[in-house]
Amino acid sequence: MRNTRAWLGLAILALPTLLVAMDMTALLLALPQLSADLGASAVEQLWISDSYGFLVAGLVITMGTLGDRIGRRRLLLIGAGAFAVLSVVAAFATSPLMLIVVRALLGAAGATLMPSTLALITTMFLDARDRGLAISIWATCQFTGGALGPVFAGFVLDRFWWGSIFLVAVPAMLLLLLAGPLLLPEFRSDRAGRLDPAGVALSLTAILCAVYGIKQLATGDATGAPAAAIIAGTFFVRRQLHTSTPLLDLRLFRSRPFTAVIVALVFAGIAMAGTGLLVTQYLQGVLGYSPFVSAVLFAPMGLGVAAGTLTAPLLARRMRPTSAIAGGLALSALGSLLLTSADGPVLVITGSTVLALGTGPLFALGTGLVVSSVPPERAGSAAAVSETGNYLGGSLGFALLGVVAAAVYRARAGGTSDSLAGALAAQDPALLHTAREAFTAALHVTGLLVTLIFVGLTTLLLAVARSGSTVQIDR
Repeated sequence: MRNTRAWLGLAILALPTLLVAMDMTALLLALPQLSADLGASAVEQLWISDSYGFLVAGLVITMGTLGDRIGRRRLLLIGAGAFAVLSVVAAFATSPLMLIVVRALLGAAGATLMPSTLALITTMFLDARDRGLAISIWATCQFTGGALGPVFAGFVLDRFWWGSIFLVAVPAMLLLLLAGPLLLPEFRSDRAGRLDPAGVALSLTAILCAVYGIKQLATGDATGAPAAAIIAGTFFVRRQLHTSTPLLDLRLFRSRPFTAVIVALVFAGIAMAGTGLLVTQYLQGVLGYSPFVSAVLFAPMGLGVAAGTLTAPLLARRMRPTSAIAGGLALSALGSLLLTSADGPVLVITGSTVLALGTGPLFALGTGLVVSSVPPERAGSAAAVSETGNYLGGSLGFALLGVVAAAVYRARAGGTSDSLAGALAAQDPALLHTAREAFTAALHVTGLLVTLIFVGLTTLLLAVARSGSTVQIDR
């Protein structure tokens, strides 16, 4: 009966994960319509899309630790209730500023969901095999939702107004509020101390400045944000090392396998985000597909990750998790290698899908190793580290690989245009031909860089697998 209750509880946790992921990626397709309706400027559009991610990235460590201290189920339900209410407010926003503020508050609420969910899974599933399968199902829902979001948005926006995109998550959150107290166990650490306000402020400052600085790097704007991130991060680390109740337990990084998995999550996030950025632009700007058709063609990449996460537990039964992760990353290297010679939709879609499929074991088994490596009272903190790595990796991918691709484009375009979008707007056939060839070259270079990233990560994880180390933290 306990096992049945745990699997029912997983369904309650997985459904909101699926729909929230759909909700967030669907916004990308709804942005032009809502911007026209609200009269949002280009800068306001950026903040509408970015404010959610900023707050999630900045608060996920705080929320992971807070859940360990006040109760994971309690924090999850508070976040779900806030998310439902704010989603309704966002759907009926009357100005760009109102939507930016509400999206930021949605980010604060969203920061409670992922670490609480992962930490609860470790509490609900004591058997290692069941826990691995549960985490794989959870990760599959997350990536499936992300892949289907734009496709779903295209369907919904043809029939309803842009606010309907925000309402998708409301029924799932209400179901979580109703069924959560019955199916989800409560857990809080007996050794929980006070939440450190100074630590919270320093972590928020460091991560927000880091993410903002990375995004500004993508536009070529120099700001003081990276320096502020380094300063705040340095003070945060020093404080965590000298306080009796740290917000983030830095002892987690004493384990080489733990650190290797986190590094892999960050760099895989870089590779995935950078590839996604270039492939979606290639499908629309070079091949000329509509946004909706491009979303359909791009969906296999997200579904590839989902398939990889779902099959990861089968691999873990036949080999060490670190070996399975390394094998998956080697497959990702082969997929990204296809992008280095892509010249049409077949190789682009195949390469990006194979690349994504190979990351599945990392996101499923790697996340499982991280949250299972610590005592139950610290699972929320470990889950927060994993989620922060994912968000930072995604931000770095958009910025760093975007900058490289832009530099290659400008070099190959020979000064005829600064961007593919500018060439498309000019409607000059000769210029457009040059621009498309230049962007294709940028995609090829990005594919090569991503291949090198995955080769490096494969080597790192194989070294950890050969060492025989386990991801286990001193208790």
